[in-house]
Amino acid sequence: MACVISVASGKGGVGKSVVSVNLALVLARKGKQVVLADLDVGGADAHVLVGLLNPPFTLTDFLNHRIEHLDDLAQRLSLHPNLRIIPGTGDTLATANMAYSRKMRLIRDFQDIRADVIIVDIGAGTGYLALDFFLMADHYLAVATPDPTSVLDLYRFIKLAAIRRVLSMFVMRDVMPERFTNRDYSSVEEVLELVGKTDESGRASAENTLRAFQPTLILNRVTGRARVNVLQLRKLLKEYVGGDLTLLGEIPEDPAMEQAVRAYVPVVQYAPSSPAAAALERMGETLLQLLKPPPTQAA
Repeated sequence: MACVISVASGKGGVGKSVVSVNLALVLARKGKQVVLADLDVGGADAHVLVGLLNPPFTLTDFLNHRIEHLDDLAQRLSLHPNLRIIPGTGDTLATANMAYSRKMRLIRDFQDIRADVIIVDIGAGTGYLALDFFLMADHYLAVATPDPTSVLDLYRFIKLAAIRRVLSMFVMRDVMPERFTNRDYSSVEEVLELVGKTDESGRASAENTLRAFQPTLILNRVTGRARVNVLQLRKLLKEYVGGDLTLLGEIPEDPAMEQAVRAYVPVVQYAPSSPAAAALERMGETLLQLLKPPPTQAA
């Protein structure tokens, strides 16, 4: 079964899709069979960033049952023989505001995609679709810029993802009515109190779930003057969310990134010696280490 990596952001315009596309190509070059899935419903554009301007099929064809399996929808790219893409959707109000049954069918079908790694480009923001697509992964990547509003939106996104993760776990265990997942929660502590009342061991289970929720941060467009206090952000998340946050890497402000976007080519191919491409290559190496299974201990 493929390892799923979700890539999300608290707000748009931080370079999330560009990061997703470049990491997918980096991993493909390193020998992994990679599928890039664009689940930014309503704003899909990953196919444009790899030069596939008019894809013959999109996620809409899967949602409308014209194609029954996501693996059949994944189209091979000329960039590398190991790389395929599932182009996103957003053509209609129905696909941009996906019904629950469609969403669950989509999530389930990811299990049957033939690949080593699936990189899922999630839509920006904190809607249920974005949160649920983010949480279906094995590894979580969050992209932000040093801009204060981007950092604040990132904090909100991770907090709400943590809340959604805990609530979904208890709904699946049938110890909490599903209607509780749609209530308005302003803090993780509210959720912990609720599950503690619903299930005798609920609070302890929820706290364990939160400790296991460890998103990885990618900072984009970093300059000498514009940086993020990652230690302070980690402290806030630890205190108010319960999970930890690690820094995967920083991508410097680099004109080659914009030039590559205009050329419809990932920067790691367009300008492989550029600072941004070098940073993305290092992140790909780190991801490969994260994807390796832990060594088995001798009996």
